[in-house]
Amino acid sequence: MAEFICRLGTPAGDVITRTVEAPGVHEARSRLEQEGFRVFAVTPPKTGGVSALTRGGGGGSNARVKASDFLLFNQQLAALFRAGIPILQAITMLRKRAASSRLRVVLDEVEQAIRGGAALSAAFAAQGEIFPRIYTASILAGERSGALDDVLNRYVTYMRRNVQLRRKIRGALAYPSFLLIASVGMVAFLSVYVVPRMSELFQGLSANSKLPTVTVIVVGISSVISNNIVWLAPLLIVSAVAFWFWSRTPAGRLVIDRMLLKVPLAGKLLVQLSVAQVTRSLATLLAGGITLVESWEIAAESITNRELRRRSSEILPMVREGRSFTESLEAARWLPDLALDMIGIGERSGSLREMLDEVSAFYDAESEVRLEQLTTTLEPAILVVMGGVVITILLAIYLPIIQSISSGPMGG
Repeated sequence: MAEFICRLGTPAGDVITRTVEAPGVHEARSRLEQEGFRVFAVTPPKTGGVSALTRGGGGGSNARVKASDFLLFNQQLAALFRAGIPILQAITMLRKRAASSRLRVVLDEVEQAIRGGAALSAAFAAQGEIFPRIYTASILAGERSGALDDVLNRYVTYMRRNVQLRRKIRGALAYPSFLLIASVGMVAFLSVYVVPRMSELFQGLSANSKLPTVTVIVVGISSVISNNIVWLAPLLIVSAVAFWFWSRTPAGRLVIDRMLLKVPLAGKLLVQLSVAQVTRSLATLLAGGITLVESWEIAAESITNRELRRRSSEILPMVREGRSFTESLEAARWLPDLALDMIGIGERSGSLREMLDEVSAFYDAESEVRLEQLTTTLEPAILVVMGGVVITILLAIYLPIIQSISSGPMGG
């Protein structure tokens, strides 16, 4: 017996998606027709289960949908499902009202696929990587269980937490970033514009007395920069562009992610954010009725740090071999001991999904505390370092003048 995803018309005029077990397509179609349904399409089973179906198709536009627009779309879609509106009609309504032009294009392709008989999950999965695999897997689980609105509500809650967390991170790092850019701009202005114009005065002063060491060093560095700015500026731009492209390669991103994990405070923050993200994703998938193996295969993609994701690649083969999930997580060597203990208790007691929710909530709170510590440490550190550089430049400018005044006529 195989499972078939069927698009059906009910006697009341609604269009629904239902999973039917039958030996073949014809048997599934005749059984549904005998039950009074109008059969629009019967999708054969895909090999590999949920993971194979949600791996992404080759169709669809490459436009990415903003997280805020995608969250609003899913909130509206869940509300329409709760109101009992059919899937095709709901997609059509949201396509017409979508504020994002990219989302309208994507929903138009989804609508055409559904009109052609595809299930909602298959239509989303055909768009490639525009929609996250956790989203298409959750939709598929909702179609199989017949509780699509409940699964969609769970995903909306999951995504709302992610969006809120991103906004908190951006808000916390906005001021330190502005402070760093302003400080670098000030130092560049003093080094390239002010100090070279004071060098003629320093040359006149050096004829009478020896310049301070700090002035000699600052003037030397400034002269090198200002005299070679014609080729130094293009070199910096080319280096920045080359670094940007290198950071986009798998090897470059892996090296950068490894270095980030070694940064004090920031490394622990990244680990806590990854724990919260992967446990929340896993809990969402398990709540939709997806098996643990398939859930972890999809949830592991939510780990943004490439080094942590590389370490997590050992978990799935161990789970498939029959080892316990907690034991497999411990072999990855990056999850905190407290998280492992909580997951182990949930696995042994049969309440793994509930415990994963607790772990994600706990590390969400911990990451907020760590983020606050990072920003409160980062701001004074930038002020101290850049302030020290500015003070050094100002001392290099004013010390010769003070020295010249003190050794003037009265000093003679």
